[in-house]
Amino acid sequence: RDYPTRQSYCGIRHYGRIRNSEGGNKLMAWTFTTLKTAIQDYLETDETTFVNNLPTIIKQAEDRILKAVQLPDFRKNVTGQTSDGNKYLQAPTDFLAPYSLAIDNSGSEFLIFKDVNFIREAYPVATTKSVPKYYALFDAETFILGPTPNANFTAELHYFYKPESITASSSGTSWLGTNAETTLLYGCLVEAYTFLKGEPDLMQLYVARYDDALKNLKELGEGYDTTDSYRSGAVRKART
Repeated sequence: RDYPTRQSYCGIRHYGRIRNSEGGNKLMAWTFTTLKTAIQDYLETDETTFVNNLPTIIKQAEDRILKAVQLPDFRKNVTGQTSDGNKYLQAPTDFLAPYSLAIDNSGSEFLIFKDVNFIREAYPVATTKSVPKYYALFDAETFILGPTPNANFTAELHYFYKPESITASSSGTSWLGTNAETTLLYGCLVEAYTFLKGEPDLMQLYVARYDDALKNLKELGEGYDTTDSYRSGAVRKART
């Protein structure tokens, strides 16, 4: 998938900038290597224990971002199969949260999301089988269906997934590193400075920069990417 170049207004010291097609500036995309270097340069330390913990620090920042904003780029569809007589369905290994679950019963039938207690109370006898109508998160890795499936149905899950970390990517890149450079950088600085037990005043600065970048990312992912000008009209600001 190709992403348009987005303009960024927050500068990064020590690192070059590229011009986009609209004449604005955009931070160069991070790789695992350049991100580690940037963190060390900002915090002016290359202490061995700190450097060895950078992959963990970066993953903590990624996790913080992913759980704070829902981006359409992190939606995924997978198909699986229920088992006749088995009320449980395995979730994907990169699963974070569900958007929908449907089964093919001579056509797609979307299940209604409930909690486990509802399904337990509505269908107390696990051996009572029928076409599932409801589903719930039994635990972080498993769905529970109600009633218990009476056939092997093809299931389609649309879900919010956890992308591969920039620390583990074979290319050394990630969506966040390419499209949310400022958010990722300051998220890493917050986690790194926490590790170093840094000064409170500078920590407040990093947190403020992170919060501001995250706000912009949320506006993109939960605002601009979920509507269009045809339905909602163009964004307008009052004249001053």
